[in-house]
Amino acid sequence: MKYLKRFVLMVQFLTRIPINVDLDATSEDYGKGLVFAPIVGLVIGALLVVSYMILSLIFPITMTAALLLVIYIFVTGGLHIDGLGDTFDGLFSNRSKERILEIMRDSRVGTNAVVAIFCLLLINWSVVSNINPENIVMVLMLFPVTGRIGSLIGAGVSVYAREGGGLGKSFIDFCSIKEIIIGMVPYLIIFFVTAGLRGLLLSIVPVISAFLLTKLFSRKIGGATGDILGAVCELNQVIFLISAYLMYR
Repeated sequence: MKYLKRFVLMVQFLTRIPINVDLDATSEDYGKGLVFAPIVGLVIGALLVVSYMILSLIFPITMTAALLLVIYIFVTGGLHIDGLGDTFDGLFSNRSKERILEIMRDSRVGTNAVVAIFCLLLINWSVVSNINPENIVMVLMLFPVTGRIGSLIGAGVSVYAREGGGLGKSFIDFCSIKEIIIGMVPYLIIFFVTAGLRGLLLSIVPVISAFLLTKLFSRKIGGATGDILGAVCELNQVIFLISAYLMYR
């Protein structure tokens, strides 16, 4: 029951899929529940694939790709995109650690956030629009999985940067290398079943990029936050899309 509770908790937190159950979750449940993040990513991917199959019957690929991104944002509530914007606003402000953390917590959106989100969506749209039609279903299925493994790895290799509480504290404090190893099992199975041995080779890229992105973002503030985990998620997906395009073109 503990594991089912944590899986449902991750679905509730990482998506807007309506599961109205009061789980009475603890901070430990959030952190250790991240092992299910790749599976939640698979659920999101399946929704994107179904949406693609319907939309592609009506619209050209350029419009379909744009609508798929809208559906992705709707399903996830824009949670990780918000984290990307806050991360870029803070880290590229050239301020002290304390001021960077203040900016990242500020609900207002700055220029760096707007530019980062615009570039992210533009790249995602352009790659999805040009993916080989024979492989687009596979890519859409795996796209959200790579983002969620990014958040899992980011939390597992980090310390929390803020003093006191915050959205990401529960994830970072209770997620460790053990959770990364456990979460890698479904991640690799998903890639193998979806894309075969070639997919396993491709699965290495998001793992490496997640580690490097987390360490890069953590340098200025001595650790990670929930916003950084969100940024790693979104950027990991971009890197996967570009890698998949290059591998399957």
